[in-house]
Amino acid sequence: MNRALFRPSRLPPAVVLSAVLVGLAPAHAYELYNQDETVLNADLEAVFGLMHSRKNYALFGNREAGSSSWREGYIKYGLSGSQGLNGAGSAYGALSLVSSGTWGDGDAAGFTEGSERRTDIEDAYLGWRSGQLFPALGENGVDISAGRQKLVVGDGFLINGDSVNFGDVDLGADFDRGGAYYLAARKAFDQTAALRLGGEQGWRSDLMWLKSDNRAQAETELAIATFEHVAEPGTLGLTWIRGLDVNERFASAAQAERDGMDTVSLRGAGGLGVENLNLAFEYATQDKSSGRENAWYVEGAWTFADLPWSPTATYRYSRFSEEFDPLFYGLSRGYGTWFQGEVAANYAGPFNSNTQVHHVGLKATPLESLTVGALYFDFDTLDTDLGNLGGRELDLYAEWMVNDHLLISPVLGVYQPERSAADGGVQLGGDGTNLYSQLVFASFF
Repeated sequence: MNRALFRPSRLPPAVVLSAVLVGLAPAHAYELYNQDETVLNADLEAVFGLMHSRKNYALFGNREAGSSSWREGYIKYGLSGSQGLNGAGSAYGALSLVSSGTWGDGDAAGFTEGSERRTDIEDAYLGWRSGQLFPALGENGVDISAGRQKLVVGDGFLINGDSVNFGDVDLGADFDRGGAYYLAARKAFDQTAALRLGGEQGWRSDLMWLKSDNRAQAETELAIATFEHVAEPGTLGLTWIRGLDVNERFASAAQAERDGMDTVSLRGAGGLGVENLNLAFEYATQDKSSGRENAWYVEGAWTFADLPWSPTATYRYSRFSEEFDPLFYGLSRGYGTWFQGEVAANYAGPFNSNTQVHHVGLKATPLESLTVGALYFDFDTLDTDLGNLGGRELDLYAEWMVNDHLLISPVLGVYQPERSAADGGVQLGGDGTNLYSQLVFASFF
């Protein structure tokens, strides 16, 4: 086991594909009851994937040279609803469970073994929205919630749910969350409290507290404050994250530094009033007991609206310093954010630390229900004494919304590492090209 390369603070919280699928699919819920100010919905989300990797990766010492084929799936089911309070805003809440599993060989990096099965509570929260009570803050300008729920900051560069889903891998303690590692079946933080102030435009702010019950995240506890301005040209936001506690029993040396760590970031996104243009950036700095770390990116995208299929071209440069802690980053805007490379981000690394990445993307919409795309990544390790996870990857994908309830998404990835596991990298069986494929089905009702 190459423990110099395996650092829990850098683990990829698996590509949260369901976030892509939810973003593509219309919002669905089966309305059980809707009368006066009372609404009750039944919610169902089912995702299943077939994966194959021609190469395996030495993160835990439980994989050998060769290939892996596996299947992942989960079903999320529950109730959600709201209750009007006679002009005093509305109460809302949700309760859901997730049943998940992994079958076959387990994933290519050994996060799962193929034996995982679990049913457990996912969402369990209550909240209150102010409605028109505070006109200066906009509609629902005060939103208070607490319980077990997913929380997101910005576009997920630092905080986007609690999505690391380990399986039966032997790490000396039970880290199993029920498998479905790539699909990230479980995304809710165990304990949260959130106060959101402001509407959809103008000045707004979030105050949040969260505590993870995820041992792969050392059961981290955080306090978060954001302050941002939202306008037609774009959004500019400031975020402060304070580490309050970790469970030292499950923490790596890097994760143990989260207790008392401060992370501050400045971010922005928008088109500056230019149609078809999208720009984004974020700069984050961390004050840790071992020193100061940073991470940042700049991104530009242009949509050629007058061309057939309206293609969008994207370039992004991102850099993560040698000991930067990416916290709870996750997918938000589609493939490649913030899991850069289907192979690299999930199995081979780097995991948003000790690297700089050049990314070029192209996507198009040949049909209203079909999006196709290509993503290229060039990874360059900053400090090779910590392990060389440099490489290049090309991913081809499609997202086909078959109907209102079914989405199909195939992916083909070609990954070329700079080093093999025998030469400072993690790919087993040499540094040859890996061919990775997956096919995901998602249903929403």
